[in-house]
Amino acid sequence: MIYIIPFLSVVLGYVLATFLQPKNKKNLKLLLAFSGSFLLALTISHLLPEIYSGHEVSESHEHTHNNTGMFIMIGIVFQIILEYFSQGAEHGHVHGHHKLNHIPWALFISLCLHALLEGMPVSKHHHLAWGISIHHFPIAIILTTFLIQSHLNKISRLIFMLVFALMTPLGTFFATDSSFLLQFQTEITAFVIGILFHISSTIIFESSEGHKFNMAKLTAIVLGIVLAYFM
Repeated sequence: MIYIIPFLSVVLGYVLATFLQPKNKKNLKLLLAFSGSFLLALTISHLLPEIYSGHEVSESHEHTHNNTGMFIMIGIVFQIILEYFSQGAEHGHVHGHHKLNHIPWALFISLCLHALLEGMPVSKHHHLAWGISIHHFPIAIILTTFLIQSHLNKISRLIFMLVFALMTPLGTFFATDSSFLLQFQTEITAFVIGILFHISSTIIFESSEGHKFNMAKLTAIVLGIVLAYFM
């Protein structure tokens, strides 16, 4: 299930955007707000306490709290760098203004790298698969809509979205099956926590016009937090 759910969320978003082409941006922004708060709450209530409790420390490696905090900050900075190339697609900031004659490689590589890294902690934190899936669903809708509006051909769109859908399960597989990566599990998890912190907090504050909170958005955020609490 931890491999299937993240994959299906992107595929479902792609299919929905391709055949229904939803035009209600308000609903998408509410879904983004919900996904951002859900992902942030999962990170704070599950990943962060576990990584600082020392449960993930391997026998051959001693890690201090300072090292953990450093890797979290590196993750935040790394995500900021990724967003320079992805134009903020990870939190719904893509707009089709011109015709694409080929796959936008900077966007494609940065998004795939982001999704690959997100999948790595899922090998030990299965509940995170739901958070990433809920996060990727509206992103897949927005991204597919952008590619359609940019007139990228159907085959290229399909390849783009299928590879993107495979990245998170692939990250989970690598983290589970690689003895090398298992040695650095704490560092990798801390690094991804930084990525998730930046992504989720950005989504929450950018999911409404003018960065203003309203009742619908607040309700979506609270629902995301409550749902994460019961995971």
